[in-house]
Amino acid sequence: MLKRPVPKGIVYSKPKHQGITQLKFQRNKRSVAEELLGASWVDSGTPPNFEIILVDVAHSAIRDDLRINWLCKPVHKHGELHGLTSAGNKYRGLRGKGHTHHKARPSSPRATWKRNQTVSLRRYR
Repeated sequence: MLKRPVPKGIVYSKPKHQGITQLKFQRNKRSVAEELLGASWVDSGTPPNFEIILVDVAHSAIRDDLRINWLCKPVHKHGELHGLTSAGNKYRGLRGKGHTHHKARPSSPRATWKRNQTVSLRRYR
């Protein structure tokens, strides 16, 4: 007697058997480098060069200097993740223009999708 293979529906088991190996890292390596080094691209020649600026914002000399202590403000943390660099812009999908890209702004495609999917009802109807 031949047994038919049982089709798998939902798998209640360890992540090893749930296709967890198919997950891919979404950001590119340049964005990761900008995150780690605070690098910005400098257009000075045909091969792209990178200007790496490392500033210890916790150092008291940096904090006391009025010309560069703007770097210590919390708003300047992780600019590459907020789309303030070229790689950050690309990762967040902010490169496109036109009517097909309206939902990417002002926040992010995920935030727009979540806002559109959420039903907001008045409390006392």
